[in-house]
Amino acid sequence: MSTVISNQRVLSGMRPTGSLHLGHYHGVLKNWVELQHEFECFFFAADWHALTTHYEDPRVIEESVWDMVIDWLAAGVNPGSVTLFIQSRVPEHAELHLLLSMMTPLGWLERVPSYKDQQEQLKEKDLATYGFLGYPLLQSADILMYRAGRVPVGADQVAHVELTREIARRFNFLYGKEPGFEQLVEQAISKMGKKNAKLYRNLLKKFQEQGDDDALQTAHALVSGQQNIALADKDRLHGFLEGSGKVILPEPQSLLTPASKMPGLDGRKMSKSYHNTIKMREAPDDVDAKIRRMPTDPARARRTDVGDPDKCPVWQWHIVYTDESIHKWVQEGCRSAGIGCVDCKKPLIEAVQADLEPIRMRAAEYTSDPDLVKSIVAEGNEKARDAARQTLEEVRESMGLAYR
Repeated sequence: MSTVISNQRVLSGMRPTGSLHLGHYHGVLKNWVELQHEFECFFFAADWHALTTHYEDPRVIEESVWDMVIDWLAAGVNPGSVTLFIQSRVPEHAELHLLLSMMTPLGWLERVPSYKDQQEQLKEKDLATYGFLGYPLLQSADILMYRAGRVPVGADQVAHVELTREIARRFNFLYGKEPGFEQLVEQAISKMGKKNAKLYRNLLKKFQEQGDDDALQTAHALVSGQQNIALADKDRLHGFLEGSGKVILPEPQSLLTPASKMPGLDGRKMSKSYHNTIKMREAPDDVDAKIRRMPTDPARARRTDVGDPDKCPVWQWHIVYTDESIHKWVQEGCRSAGIGCVDCKKPLIEAVQADLEPIRMRAAEYTSDPDLVKSIVAEGNEKARDAARQTLEEVRESMGLAYR
């Protein structure tokens, strides 16, 4: 797997722990729909990750897997363009997780910010388990399994990708130095031709002596663009640039996703635990009722009181769903008491319903044909396993586990 191919591959997953809501749609799925047009995408249902917090009652997981995949498809994720699969149907994830655990320092896992945060937030659950401590490493195995160059994450998940980069770097340092590595590198350089070989050496010297990151990136691009050398030689040349051995597991980059601007019905973060969500497939009447009950600026006790949209959860939804002309009408009408809160919510309800209607329609098609959904996932499982097997073969060989 060359670095240039890795950079075109994206991996992302979602834990199946219940119905998806508008926070998931605006925070993750709309981004997935965009990414599928630019990259080779692998999206998976992280059922093993769900077990880290739901191990006592896993019944919700199986039902949630299929509901979640239908929500993905309804949002516009195209099974013809991406690989959709279930984590536990690719058992290679477990093996890579085990192998990586042999060389991952315990302190690396204990310092992941979300480890202690989630223990605090989920005090009602017993999370003093090996699985919960190791879930960031399982995430790393998920990413490294597909040699994904880019991982779409929110700002709170960047630390997980950084951990993955450290693990890949350590793995390559420990196991990438195959017998005769330097000699194989010299042979690979000579295959580039005199001009490119000289350029490669100059760029390497510039990076090593001056710390020139631009020279490093130019050298990586030079290697990736070579047409007449094998992938294994390219990986050796990439690894030699970084001062390690052959790049067996490429280091991924965070692909920072825009923060979701979709607050909950009460203005807090949209979350099932706050009971302030609208599901992606919520019935039209329920959507109407929930938006009509949304709290507004507390200063507007009466219809004649003036208000401040910036203090109103309904205004935050207008920012997401309505256009500038409606925004102007809301701002002027609210601040002058020219419109009431009921008036303000009407165009918002219409906009939300218009956005959800095609999602409901696509979801209904897939819900009525569960065999189609299962066949899409089964095909994705096989494609994911093929890619996983290739990675594991090389990992086993580099660790001396490819017995013949």
